[in-house]
Amino acid sequence: MKMQDKLDAFKRLLIIMDELREQCPWDRKQTMESLRNLTIEETYELADAILDKDMQEIKEEIGDIMLHMVFYSKIASETDDFDIADSLNAVCDKLINRHPHIYGDVEVEDEEEVKRNWEQLKLKEGKRSVLSGVPKSLPAMVKAYRMQDKTAQVGFEWENAGQVWEKVEEEIQEFKEVLDVDQDKMEDEFGDVMFSLINYARFKGIDPETALEKVNRKFKTRFEYIEEKATKPLTEMSLEEMDKLWDEAKR
Repeated sequence: MKMQDKLDAFKRLLIIMDELREQCPWDRKQTMESLRNLTIEETYELADAILDKDMQEIKEEIGDIMLHMVFYSKIASETDDFDIADSLNAVCDKLINRHPHIYGDVEVEDEEEVKRNWEQLKLKEGKRSVLSGVPKSLPAMVKAYRMQDKTAQVGFEWENAGQVWEKVEEEIQEFKEVLDVDQDKMEDEFGDVMFSLINYARFKGIDPETALEKVNRKFKTRFEYIEEKATKPLTEMSLEEMDKLWDEAKR
């Protein structure tokens, strides 16, 4: 697709947004707060489509999210705070400033150096902490991964995966020591186990959120097979009978 076709498509969306905001009762009523949960939902729908490798669905979900971004900007423009051009120019400026190896004379060896430079540039821009860009409302597993990845860019990092695994084993042992002794301590130590496992996954190039979601989907498929093939209510089946169907589902 030519650049002009892309610009025309974006212009068409802006025009439609203006028309809807003016003429549609539902669209006129919306605020940033009322759209927030819908945006979160659309983002998860895109995430599902990516895992499903459904390109048609990915295309549609990208469009839905683009609509939301234009919607927020339209609302902000009505109060003279900013408009879509301000948002786009701001991100363009940010990309140029944070890629001095493309738009300046800085040389980098690999993507890891790019990431380290990115975090350093953010601090120079006035960010108080390398963790300030991690959203509070991120799911806990994703947040842990992002915090570990960001602090690694400034040198707060284990030297190798072996050291990280030793930490995992240490945390598992500490969890065992408080089992059935103190509920708060169990929760705290279990959190340490999870955090260290996420860190180990990062060292091994595994996205823990994606890995767990794939297991969730696999579990769902196999359990639904048990439900489908069961010859009597599950509550009347023995664990051995259900395990037999589980093994069939695995095959």
